[in-house]
Amino acid sequence: MPINLDLNKSNMEYQFEALEKTRKTILRILDGLTMDQLNIIPEGFNNNIAWNFAHLVVTQQLICYYFSGLPLEINKDLVNKYRKGSTPSESQPMSREEWEYFKNLFLSNVQTTKEDYQKGKFENYKSYTTSLELTINTIEDAINFNNVHEGLHLGYILALKRVI
Repeated sequence: MPINLDLNKSNMEYQFEALEKTRKTILRILDGLTMDQLNIIPEGFNNNIAWNFAHLVVTQQLICYYFSGLPLEINKDLVNKYRKGSTPSESQPMSREEWEYFKNLFLSNVQTTKEDYQKGKFENYKSYTTSLELTINTIEDAINFNNVHEGLHLGYILALKRVI
């Protein structure tokens, strides 16, 4: 199913729309998978679908809120469990409760971020250089980069789904 975006919108409206539609696509792709399937780490991979899913929420919170000096919606333990550089554990798979927690945040934090952006809450952004060697200097940069990051992990999720 194609993703239809309204190109007459402002760049930031477009970015929020792209994020929301990407996340809805991911939810549709994952619909019907069991917790066992979400937690499988296939041979040749170092993570699973559940980790990628939670990682998207955590990364968006870090690059938008943390670098703006604002509180995160997610507690520190979950941030550490799913941030860049972390890996899932087959001996401690994501629980159904944790899955539902991230699933509930997956779309709601898009709307919250959009509202916070419209209210001007992201005024003190601290520059950050990503692993792609792109420097994020503003919240607009962060939101744009986050959409690139979401697309990368959509690809990982699709690859993982094919092999489970």
